Formats: sequence, C-alpha cells, structure tokens
Amino acid sequence: MVSSTLGAPAFLHLAAHPVRWRLLSALAASDLRVRELVGLVGETQNLVSYHLRLLRDGGLVTATRSTLDGRDTYYHLDLDRCSEGLASSGGSLHPALRRHADDAGALGPFPPVAVLFVCTGNTARSPIAEALLRTATGGQVDVASAGSHPKPRMHPGTVRVLREQFDIDITGWHPRHLDSVAERHFDVVITLCDKAREACPDVADHPRRIHWSIPDPAANGDAPAGDVFTRTATDIHRRVVHLLPVLTTEFVTR
Repeated sequence: MVSSTLGAPAFLHLAAHPVRWRLLSALAASDLRVRELVGLVGETQNLVSYHLRLLRDGGLVTATRSTLDGRDTYYHLDLDRCSEGLASSGGSLHPALRRHADDAGALGPFPPVAVLFVCTGNTARSPIAEALLRTATGGQVDVASAGSHPKPRMHPGTVRVLREQFDIDITGWHPRHLDSVAERHFDVVITLCDKAREACPDVADHPRRIHWSIPDPAANGDAPAGDVFTRTATDIHRRVVHLLPVLTTEFVTR
C-alpha cells in the first residue's frame, strides 16, 4: 500500500482524490477497460491511466489482459484490500471504529432475484460461479449459467475443485447454450469471460450487467492444470461473497 505523506492513513490518502474515487466507484460495479473508465469519469485517457497506475501501486486495483485479443486491459477493484484499508483507517482514528468481520452477521433472506453467469464454454468459470452462488444463498436466488459456445462436457477440473474445495457435487451437470435461457428473465447478467463480453455484448435486455474478467482455467483442455482451477475458484468465490450484499440491498423488489 502506498504510504501517506500527509499524516492520514494510506488508504484515505490514496482513495480521497476525486478522480481516483470516481474510478474506484466505477470499478466497484464491474471490471472495466480504460476507454470505458474514461467515458464514465469524464477525464482524459492520460489522466485516467495515471490515477489507475497509482491505484495499482497501492494495491487497490489489479489489471489483466483481455483474453479476446490481448490488446485491451481489464481493471478490477480488490474489495478485500479496500475493506482492510477502510477498517484500518477507522481504527487509526479511534479504537471504537475498528470493524470486525464477525460483526456483520449472516446475510439474507434474499429477494426473488435471478442471476445468469456467462462464459464461452460453460465448462469452468460460469458453472463454478453458479454452484457457489446457489450454495451461498441456500437456493434462495434463481441462478443459472450458460455459454456462448458451450463445449460437450464439463471440465473435470471444475468438478474436482468444487468437490474438494467447497464440498459441492456437480456430477451430471452439462454445459448449455445461451439460447437455452433466452426466454428467461434475469435481473443480473454476469460475464466471466472477456470473449463472451466483447464478442457477445448484448446477451439480452436485462437491468444489470456486470463483468468479471477471469482467465479460462481450462485453456489447456483436459490437461493437468495444477493449481489453476483452485486459484480461479478462489477468485470467483471471493467475488460471489462480495455480490451477496448487492443482491440483498439493490434487489429488494423485483
């Protein structure tokens, strides 16, 4: 984390700048590219890139190359680091402002909301997200996943990581095409694949669109992937956890 030169906690010093705060606010909703951020914050690309670099150096934002063609970069807000920064900033002002994770309590009940996860093959990222959200909400959320170009069968790494890391059994699940859910209404559509987002930007006319830029752990086919699936599932699990309060606060009514 970048150290403060003004005596304030590092997080506040980094996040308090108006442009950086607008960038953080935009990235809190979705992973975005520079040109999209330029349009949202209303500043020049050079200025946006400068402040993004400071946020990256400070550990609040990460960047990954688009898996569509590698020319674009997607920026992602690290909500865990932001949470830590906010907690430590409050605690530095007064001990009573220290936040403890166990004070938050359990989330729920969840409103009648429907969520669709989309990637290309529907064999790894989107089914992992579907399984994790369904489990996290106890089945209260109507959740599905689909692929723009689904493959014939689920990747074995997906089945393994869900079973070993989260005790979730998806044996018997099969990839499905977006066409199979085209007639269903979804309140939130989340793309986990740069190819799906950029090549098929208009899944349907749904109220809320979110993008999670996550590399495909199944890029090497069925070859042994080592810890790739574990890292991917951990990333998706973290994002699903951050999605829960969004579902409970922004979709009270349908």
